[in-house]
Amino acid sequence: MRQILFSGVIGLFLTLVGTPLLIKLLARKGYGQFIRDDGPRDHHSKRGTPTMGGIAFILATLIAYALTKVITGQPPSFSGVLVLFLMAGMGLVGFLDDYIKIVKQRSLGLRAKAKMLGQLIVGIAFAVLSLNFADARGQTPASTKLSFTEDFGWSIGPVLFVIWALFMILAMSNGVNLTDGLDGLATGASVMVFGAYTFIGVWQYQDSCAITGSPSCFEVRDPLDLAVVASALMGACFGFLWWNTSPAKIFMGDTGSLALGGALAGLAIVSRTELLLALLGGLFVLITMSVVIQVGSFRLTGKRVFRMAPLQHHFELKGWSEVLVVVRFWIIQGMCTIVGIGLFYAGWAAGK
Repeated sequence: MRQILFSGVIGLFLTLVGTPLLIKLLARKGYGQFIRDDGPRDHHSKRGTPTMGGIAFILATLIAYALTKVITGQPPSFSGVLVLFLMAGMGLVGFLDDYIKIVKQRSLGLRAKAKMLGQLIVGIAFAVLSLNFADARGQTPASTKLSFTEDFGWSIGPVLFVIWALFMILAMSNGVNLTDGLDGLATGASVMVFGAYTFIGVWQYQDSCAITGSPSCFEVRDPLDLAVVASALMGACFGFLWWNTSPAKIFMGDTGSLALGGALAGLAIVSRTELLLALLGGLFVLITMSVVIQVGSFRLTGKRVFRMAPLQHHFELKGWSEVLVVVRFWIIQGMCTIVGIGLFYAGWAAGK
C-alpha cells in the first residue's frame, strides 16, 4: 500500500511545483489558447492563456510511477505500463493537435482523418498488447469478455474486443475533450474518477483470486499496480487543478484531455469494469450526449435543443457564472462516482 501513497504524493508534488515552470516556458514561447469567436463572450478574455498543460500531469504521472517503483523496489506490471502507454500515446496525438492550432492560430489543429488515425494506431496497439503477457495463472491484462463490476457472459473474441476497446478509448477521450471547456471542470471531474479507480484497485487486490480464491474474488491481473497508476493520476491532476481552476493560469488542451480519456478507458478495460465507467465518469457521458442530441436534433428538425453544446456552455448562456457551472457539475460528477462505487460494492457483496 505504500506504493499507492508514494505515487499519489509524488504526482501531486510534481504538478504543484512543475506546472508554474511550464506556464513560464509556454508563455515565453507564445503558446497561448485560441478562443472561438462563436463561444460565450466571457471566454474571450482567456485568449492567449498558455495551453498544452497536459504535459505537466502526463510527465508527473510517468515520473511518479517510476520513482515509486525505485523507492519501493517493486517491479512494474504489464497492466500498469499499458495504461501509461495509452495515456502517453493519446497525449502525443493531442499535443500535435494543440501545436498545430498554436502555430497556425486556428481552432482546427490536426485534420480529422489524421487525428483519428493517430488515435486508432495508439488504441489498436493498446488493445492487442492487452490480450498478451499472461501471468503464471494465465491472466492477461484485458479479457475478451465484457465487464461491469467483473467479467460476464461469453467471450466476444479478439477482433470484436479490439473494436470495443477502440470505441471506449475514442468515446472517453472525446468525452473528456468536450468537458474541457471551463476552468478546472475536466480536471476536477477526472480527480474523482481516478480516486474511484484507486479504491477499486485496492479492493480488487484485497480480494484477488490469486490471493484469496473466494467465490467473490476478482480475476484481474495486476489490481494493486492499477491502483498505483490511478493514484499517480489522481495526485497529478489534483496538483494541476491548483493552476487550472478559475481563473486558469494554464489549460490542459487536447494534450491533456485525450491523455486523461485514454487513461480512464485503459483503467476500465484492464480492471474489468468497462461498463461501470459509464457511471463512474457520468459527467463525461452526460456532456457527450448533449452534443449528440444537439447535432441530431439540428440535422433532423433544424432546431437546437440547447442554446449551445456542450452542455456547460448552455448554462453559461442562461446566465450562470463559470464558477457556478463548474461547482454544480462537480457535484453531479461526485454523485456519479458515489453511485458507481456503490454498484461496484454491491456486485462484490452479491457474489459472497
